[in-house]
Amino acid sequence: MLSYFLSNGLINKAQHGSLKGLSTTTNLLHCVSDWSLSLQNRHGVTVAYIDLAKAFDTVSHEKLLYRLQCYNISGNLLRWLRNFLTDLTHCTRVGNCII
Repeated sequence: MLSYFLSNGLINKAQHGSLKGLSTTTNLLHCVSDWSLSLQNRHGVTVAYIDLAKAFDTVSHEKLLYRLQCYNISGNLLRWLRNFLTDLTHCTRVGNCII
């Protein structure tokens, strides 16, 4: 799906976290560099942090699936994503314990 989005210009090539070689660490490095340049040029810098840890809990799954359809995602892939998002639960395994 990522290659489809990239080849059709549907995802920004500066997107960090989902593109090869671009992680949250490289995102932070780019930000610090930009902030440093701004401060050196005597410009103010305002930063807002947003916690997206539960992004799939807050986004409307129906709107997401609709948007994917608008991007021509269909068939088995869309059904798989719909099934994945339906009654979505999470668990963590620590040793033999599942939390």
